Amino acid sequence: MRVILADDSTLLREGLVRLLTEEGHEVTAAVGDAAALLAAVDRDPPDVTVIDVRMPPTHSDEGLRAALDIRRRWPAVGVLVLSQYVEGRYATELLTGEPAGVGYLLKDRVVEIDEFLDALERVAAGRTAFDPEVVRRLLARSSHTDPLARLTPREREVLHEMAQGHTNATIAEHLWVSRSAVEKHVNAIFDKLQLPGPGGYSRRVLAVLRYLGS
Repeated sequence: MRVILADDSTLLREGLVRLLTEEGHEVTAAVGDAAALLAAVDRDPPDVTVIDVRMPPTHSDEGLRAALDIRRRWPAVGVLVLSQYVEGRYATELLTGEPAGVGYLLKDRVVEIDEFLDALERVAAGRTAFDPEVVRRLLARSSHTDPLARLTPREREVLHEMAQGHTNATIAEHLWVSRSAVEKHVNAIFDKLQLPGPGGYSRRVLAVLRYLGS
């Protein structure tokens, strides 16, 4: 796949360039600020971008705003955001538009090479990829709310996996249950969250939005 990297850390940026190149991917640009990122995407849109949330000049939310701009202007380009900390509003803001092809990882996850590459490939393929720690903390914040409080522990585990972008088959493997059991739990989640049937956003996406946004 074709990738554009944006991170003000030269060490991390060059390390990712080397990693992705060795894995057979093409890094079409590696830049250190949001303006250069947008210019690179405009010049030659990639399959996916990897973007640090905080970049020059203020090191606050330049990367996030660039990611949201990319989602608006080039919806076919996947966006994988990297952050040093769990910042819930960033995760939910990314999902309030068209949620396909987005991801949010903590920077510590980059050293877990297989997990990072899996997340990048999922985002490039139009799926979602959310760091398990991000999901865990967002769940802790929302545990007091209804209707999420109505979910059983197992349903919460399934929704936790869904929020990371995993398919039912992968969830079944992770939880050591059958695929039919996962499908039953997923349907129960849809019912308890009172999500509409097919049409518009998929119920799976709506469930994740409810989970991350509450």
